[in-house]
Amino acid sequence: MLILDSNTISYYFRGDPLVVPRMQSLRPADLGVPAIVEYELRYGILRMPPEAANPRLTALTVLLRPMQLLPFDSECAAYAARIRVELEAVGTPIGPHDTLIAATALRYQATLVTRNVREFSRVQGLQWLNWHDVL
Repeated sequence: MLILDSNTISYYFRGDPLVVPRMQSLRPADLGVPAIVEYELRYGILRMPPEAANPRLTALTVLLRPMQLLPFDSECAAYAARIRVELEAVGTPIGPHDTLIAATALRYQATLVTRNVREFSRVQGLQWLNWHDVL
């Protein structure tokens, strides 16, 4: 399964020519979205004025509806704790939301689609793709 990071969905909505065709070539049911990613996107949208936020919230809801929404559960929490401890031990921590997203990907044995390779590449065992890499 591929799961989408916030930046991948943001680039999709911006019409990015590297992201849009890749996302559209996949069945939405084969894509997952961590609950943390949904939170990040909704938070970003709700910071906008209502006249801009409302249509974006609708578009986000429509996009996410056929996808697998992945909850952050106890197993995710165990992965997240391990990730944080391991990265802090070597002095290379990543952001708290990214820790939770990486944990979700590991828990569901999924590949994370992200442009944030700088942080996610530090997580041992995490499989990731950057759709902005040259084909």
